[in-house]
Amino acid sequence: MSTKAVTSTQDVVVVGAGFAGMYLLHRLRSLGFQVQVFDKASGVGGTWYWNRYPGARCDVRSLDYSYSFDPELEQEWEWTEKYATQPEILRYANHVAERYNLWPNMKFETAITSAIFDDARGRWTVTTDKGDVIDTQHFVLAVGTLSTPKLPEIPGIESFKGPKYQTSLWPHEGVDFTGKRVAVIGTGSSAIQSIPLIAKQAKQLTVFQRTPNFSGPAGNRKLETKEVSEVKSNYREHRQRAKVSANGIPFDFTPVPTFSVSSDEQQKILNNAWDTADFMRMIASFEDVLIDKKANDVVADFFRNKIRSIVQDPEIAEALCPYDHPIGTKRPCVDTDYYATYNLDHVRLVNLRKTPLTEITPTGIKTTDESFEFDAIVFATGFDAMTGSILKIDIRGRNGANLADQWKDGPTTYLGLAIANFPNMYTITGPQSPSVLSNMMVSIEQHVDWLTDLFVTMRDKGRSVIEATQQAQDEWIHHSSDVGNASLYPLANSWYMGANVPGKPRVFLPYLGGVGPYREICDNVAAEDYRGFVFA
Repeated sequence: MSTKAVTSTQDVVVVGAGFAGMYLLHRLRSLGFQVQVFDKASGVGGTWYWNRYPGARCDVRSLDYSYSFDPELEQEWEWTEKYATQPEILRYANHVAERYNLWPNMKFETAITSAIFDDARGRWTVTTDKGDVIDTQHFVLAVGTLSTPKLPEIPGIESFKGPKYQTSLWPHEGVDFTGKRVAVIGTGSSAIQSIPLIAKQAKQLTVFQRTPNFSGPAGNRKLETKEVSEVKSNYREHRQRAKVSANGIPFDFTPVPTFSVSSDEQQKILNNAWDTADFMRMIASFEDVLIDKKANDVVADFFRNKIRSIVQDPEIAEALCPYDHPIGTKRPCVDTDYYATYNLDHVRLVNLRKTPLTEITPTGIKTTDESFEFDAIVFATGFDAMTGSILKIDIRGRNGANLADQWKDGPTTYLGLAIANFPNMYTITGPQSPSVLSNMMVSIEQHVDWLTDLFVTMRDKGRSVIEATQQAQDEWIHHSSDVGNASLYPLANSWYMGANVPGKPRVFLPYLGGVGPYREICDNVAAEDYRGFVFA
């Protein structure tokens, strides 16, 4: 127990005011729980509050990337584009907060610094950087999976005298690159979205690429009234299909084995998906793409040929073709004119595999081959995914167990929801849950609903403490690892594996078993009086 005076007492403290934190607050408050949400941002939205870089969009269709818990909400909100932009998603988040009057229970510009479990009392003491000390029964980490940005490990990174920007911490007022010489370091999702727009402003744009990514056409467009009406008229059935699907988005096609059809038919299927800008169909039309390397090569070769057909300079085209990972084993990207941008005279690609970056200087960037001068540098270098935001908090569980120590060889959870030795503490879309391999809105709602049912059950039965058993956690980790290792994902040095952060244990972080099967597992655990947990 903290020696500081307790400033408030709660049933539940939630860290994070993104879509998970907001929905959890709404559900629990309506059931009579005392809930307080904290967020270091100055408003709601989570990742959509911070990521305001040019071209920032969701890569899940807007009609799917939205709450399903309230039919009135889904009918009244009008999405305008196939893939919603960051400003539109943030407006949606604020609309939700306003509609359900969530503001009184949320405190912003406040970070959680520590959380300590009191074994004798069975409660958590949560401390903030503003001096709040909260005594709470339940402690929920709804911190998001991609919410701790990382800078590259480059000598001299602080020496550059011009403005430096991170895509994940973009200035709210925006940035004007007109007439500027701009460097972009990185070619992940945020770079692929922002590079075409930065190129429209910059006098000169130089992209520094270490690892090329696969990207397909977004085919973004304004939504037509007819298609919106069709979805909304059938939203309940559509949402139910999403809940039992593989990745939280219902398919309107049936995958087939790659080699069950001829080579010509393979190309026809892939070209149709490309022409209709249906990236999911490109990856998922064949059921074995993520488990059979030969099947994966068919799709990867198709993509590489598309890149070569778009990029006019053969050397640049080849540099943009990924060979170091199977397609789909890194976060797939969708883009608008990304590859075509390299045909512009004022855009240059620097292949860091051939000429590694050695340092950042006060005036620019040096590689082993050349010195560059820039007016601005953009870092599109990703996140410490899935665990970074959790481990930034000093968390001490039963008998003083330190979460950072317990996770030193990689995160371990039961169902991606709870952690042995940390009673009454929960992670929303945590490691070893479908999370980043799914439509996050579907996974968020599933976790929140499951936790809400748990809290009500505990209250009704007079149970004050719940904890995952070590055995159940070990069995879940073993199962999750087996499922992941049966796929091609471990062949990629991706943030799915923690491979983008030096020193981070290399383990497959999400659960690959599918949203529908995972939901069934969680429901069965609850139905068996929360099998794998013990109550005090």
